[in-house]
Amino acid sequence: MVHSKLGRSLRSYWSSQYWPTWLTLGVMWLVAYLPFPIQIKIGRILGLIMLYFAQERRHICEVNLRLCYPKLSDTQLKQLIRKTFISNGIGLIEVAIAWHRQPRDFLDRVTTSGLENVNSAIAQGQGVMLICAHFSTIEIGAFLSTLFFEMDVTYRPNKNALFDAAMYNGRARHHPKIIDRKDIRSAMRSLKEGHILWYAPDQDYGPKHSVFVPFFGVEAATITATSRFASFNNSAVIFFSHYRNDDDSGYHLHFSPQLENYPIGDLERDAITINKLIENAIRKQPDQYLWLHKRFKTQTGGKSARPY
Repeated sequence: MVHSKLGRSLRSYWSSQYWPTWLTLGVMWLVAYLPFPIQIKIGRILGLIMLYFAQERRHICEVNLRLCYPKLSDTQLKQLIRKTFISNGIGLIEVAIAWHRQPRDFLDRVTTSGLENVNSAIAQGQGVMLICAHFSTIEIGAFLSTLFFEMDVTYRPNKNALFDAAMYNGRARHHPKIIDRKDIRSAMRSLKEGHILWYAPDQDYGPKHSVFVPFFGVEAATITATSRFASFNNSAVIFFSHYRNDDDSGYHLHFSPQLENYPIGDLERDAITINKLIENAIRKQPDQYLWLHKRFKTQTGGKSARPY
């Protein structure tokens, strides 16, 4: 399903089952308008609360990091887990910012590199696949990129109908089209129309339309839609990295040169190319990646082979 900038009505979600969601959305709105340094502090505190109380997510994070960084000592692993949760706590605050504020409010907190690569790709007129990964900065990275260009975005609907509508409204304020990740035709139409299509192919969506290739040396189900989208219209492919500065003062957006010899038509080799790009981006700032996701949930050996 494709959505335009027209927002969804929230008026039909007043039953008691949605009251906790309304409370959450209200808090997000309030936090979005606090001074930025206070927002960062709240995010850090939220991350530490998650670290101590979200035991299942902490377990997932630890398993992922042990698999991907096997040489870390127990002390180093513990430190990275702590930093990861803090980063993800700040990321939740950044979601509130992205849904309620305007990108120009943060113009003085953004630096970029590689924008000329995006402009050159757009000029080719065949659409641009802007590939990124699920960092904790994913929401604010997309939000801030609209300071420089427009792009259509793909998304995964939320099971909570009210939260899904709020998420859509927040994103639709800044992006021309919001496309369900399963809506292949609309994604291809976006590229056919010469648009920039934002796409994050680094999560485990199951075995369908996936190949099993290494991710940090570990077998991972990796979706093949990236190369299929790019080959459809011979669209340029650029990798988009977004990082929070080490001192939490702002953000850096990096746009790679257009990928060469991609796609080549071999789904496994194309998937390996994308996974390596994601790995390299993660290594620059590993604590900012969303290690709380079950990246290795799907295994060729079935459920019994899952590491979680």
